Amino acid sequence: MREKKLQLVISFESTANAMAVERFCLENDLPGRLIPVPKEITAGCGLAWKADVSKKDELVKAFEENDIIYDGMYEITI
Repeated sequence: MREKKLQLVISFESTANAMAVERFCLENDLPGRLIPVPKEITAGCGLAWKADVSKKDELVKAFEENDIIYDGMYEITI
């Protein structure tokens, strides 16, 4: 069984926003990947961006500088 650890999970209001973030992050070498929204989070469109919690500041800065819209940002153990 895989060991659970604290992760940063970012949810989105729409699938289009989630897909746009995936494209943006891949094009800009930002960490993380698209995942189904964990059961601990009830908000969002069903997709979320997961990254190591240590990358939070880097992602927040990139999102703010590029007007990236997200629904919520959570630190959860998954």
